[in-house]
Parts: sequence; C-alpha cells; structure tokens
Amino acid sequence: MIQPVIPKNELERLEELKSYSILDTLEEDDYDNLTAIASEICQTPISLVSLVDDKRQWFKSHHGIDADHTPKEVAFCAHAINKPKEVLIVNDSREDVRFHDNPLVVGETKVIFYAGVPLVSEKGLPMGTLCVIDHQPRELSSSQVATLRALGQQVMRLMELRKSKKILTQTVLTLEEKNKELDKFAYVAAHDLKSPLNNILNISELLSEQYGATLDITGNKLIGHIIESSKKLRTLIVDILNYSKNQHLIKDKKDFVTFKDIKNSVQDYFFNDFSTAISFNTDVDELLINKTALDQVLINIISNAIKYNDKDLIKIEIGLSETDRYYQFYVRDNGSGIDEKDQKEIFELFKVISSQDRFGSSGNGIGLATVKKIVQALGGEICLESEKNVGTTFHFSIEK
Repeated sequence: MIQPVIPKNELERLEELKSYSILDTLEEDDYDNLTAIASEICQTPISLVSLVDDKRQWFKSHHGIDADHTPKEVAFCAHAINKPKEVLIVNDSREDVRFHDNPLVVGETKVIFYAGVPLVSEKGLPMGTLCVIDHQPRELSSSQVATLRALGQQVMRLMELRKSKKILTQTVLTLEEKNKELDKFAYVAAHDLKSPLNNILNISELLSEQYGATLDITGNKLIGHIIESSKKLRTLIVDILNYSKNQHLIKDKKDFVTFKDIKNSVQDYFFNDFSTAISFNTDVDELLINKTALDQVLINIISNAIKYNDKDLIKIEIGLSETDRYYQFYVRDNGSGIDEKDQKEIFELFKVISSQDRFGSSGNGIGLATVKKIVQALGGEICLESEKNVGTTFHFSIEK
C-alpha cells in the first residue's frame, strides 16, 4: 500500500475546508440525494461525499454504507485530491500497487472499484471528492464520468452556498451589533448634550430679557442668533433621543384601546392649531396595539403635514381599516405634495427635501426615519402616494 502524498498547499487547503463549517455536521437531504443519484447513474452500491481533513476522510453523505469516516492514510480520496482537475478511477484496486493491500480493499469494506471527482473550491483548492464504490471490478462510460463530474460540481455549489450563508449571517449579526452601538452612542451623546444646551438657551434668553435694552442692534442680533440656533439644536437632540429610544417603546406590551382613544390623543395634541381641520374615517372600534408607538407615528406624520402645507386651511384625514393580520392606516393631507424623485428618499435618516417649512424653520430629517423604524418594528410597512399641489397620503400597516 502506498500512502497518499500530503499536498504542498495542505495548510491553506485545510484552512479553506474549515471555512465551510461543514465537518461533523448532521446529514442533509440535498447531499444524500446527490449521492443516491451518483450510485444510480454509475450502477454502484456505494456513493460518498468525502471531505479530507488532516487525519481522516469524513463523509458528509454516505449512501450504501454505515461508516462516517476512515483514517486519512487509507483513504482513496486522499489520493484523488492531489490531482484536483482529474477524476481518479481505479477499475480493480487488487491490481493497483497503491491499494492492493489497503485495509479498505482486503477488509470487510472490499473497495474493489473506485471513481472519485475532486470537490474544488473557488480558490482552486480540493476539499474532498464525490466518489462511487463497488465490490467488484467495473468501468465507467464517458457519459457516466461526465455526469459524475456534474454532480460533483453540484456538491461544491451546495458547499459554496453554505459558506455564503454563513458569511451573510455573520455580516448581519455584525451590522446589528454596530447599529446597537451607534444607537446607544447617539442616545448617550444627545442626552449628555441636552443639559448644557438648555443652560445656554436659558442664559441667552435671560441675557436678552435683562440686558437687551442696554445692547445695540448688533448685540441683540447676536443673542437672537444664539437663542435661535440653540432652539434648533435642542429640537435636533430631542428627535435623536426619540429615534434612539423608540425601539424600547416597541417592546412594551400591547393593550386594547378604542379608536376614540386614538382620536382624542390626536385632537388633544393639536387642539390649539386653529388653521388645521382633522377628520377621521373608520369602522374599527377597538384595537390591540402599542398605543404609545402609534401615537408617535401619527403625531410625526400629522406634524409634517401641517409644517409643509401651503394652504390657508389645512385638511388632514386619518383612516383605519383592518384585515385578519394587519391594521391598515392612512393619513391624507391637502398640502403641496412631494416630488416623485424625493418619495423614495423621504424615509432616510437625515434626508431633508425642503429647505424651510411654512413657519420658516428647517427640518433635520429624523421624523419620518423614526416613523419608518417604529412601523417596521411593529411588523408593518409604510409607503406614500403624492401629487404636486394636491396632497400626500401616507399608508402604513401594523401587525395585530
């Protein structure tokens, strides 16, 4: 018996094999189906998906045999991987100097015929083989060899898919962890900025009230700029805090609330806006929902509808229907509408599509990003339809 030669790139090959995280995993139908097909095509009682590590050949799939591994030094597949571009065919191992006294040949396994297609990674490194085995001498036709090659390629595709899925899963987990860290940083930073900023604003307003009369026009303008900038920054900080903490609000348990409760919350929040008429349209009486989260969504959308409306009388309609799985809301306004080119970007964080609202203030692009984040956390989706100079309708769903 001649033991297999260790490949020159063995360390690199073993590292590549390890990257698939497939060794010692459970049986899978996808691999077992391929070995069954290989045996049927080649008319052999045994077919294996064999992966060769540093000490053994381990069988991801073993059709027609109970063993799940053998020592590497007796493995036919360990010979096959030394020529990754060729199919190793041994018609009668008893007449082959490499195998005639191999324990797998003279023992109970009785490997007389062997044909193995190397499983080669995208880096060109052999991981093992798809092989067929018989207890008697045999020859394969050219079409059988071609089919065996094709099945071997399919085995490798399954392994590459497994590897890609593992990488994707790890990437998603890493991004989720980074997002959590960024959310935490934003929350802590905004929270820590809030107190000193309030001091600046309070002192500036006190300075303007008590000493404004003694300052010249330029001095009062400078203090006015400080106050205005501080207010804008305070609004930004509050919005960042809301964006960061809304995921915690979502975790609160759902409660039964009536639509009248929702209506009252909206009317109470906008009770002093005499230029706005808010109407409601629904046949739904009661909802099982996170009301705190819903209030935040509605208030954000309605506030935007008011701020970016160009009509003397602002009209807003809130509608609700339900399906077996979702509550379906809409918020319709009679504003100036949103350009089609901006509609896909309007929910992006810090995306501002209008330089000023009807009150002369500029937005920060956090409100609708917060809305989208809350709606998705509630198991729903949000979209909009809009027509210039006619108005905009936001549609969003919430899972029951």
